[in-house]
Amino acid sequence: MKNSPTSRRLAAIVSADVAGYSRLMGIDEEGMLAVLRAHRSEFIDDIISDHCGRIVKLMGDGLLSEFPSVVEAVAFSLEFQSGMAR
Repeated sequence: MKNSPTSRRLAAIVSADVAGYSRLMGIDEEGMLAVLRAHRSEFIDDIISDHCGRIVKLMGDGLLSEFPSVVEAVAFSLEFQSGMAR
């Protein structure tokens, strides 16, 4: 039996989470969840897409996203951090 060729691809993974999430949830759970959903739908999803990425997994206050190159992952990360600071 012939061995089938293994399919490979390069990917860069970015992990992000909310600093102080437990504390913020303790202060205002409903408000925090609303803000998190709004940031994702109005900002995060668009810049992930702009950098050819995709969300691999959502978990509470965090996400894992995949990009086709380190360049795209870093560009996303810089835009994400500066946008969240604003």
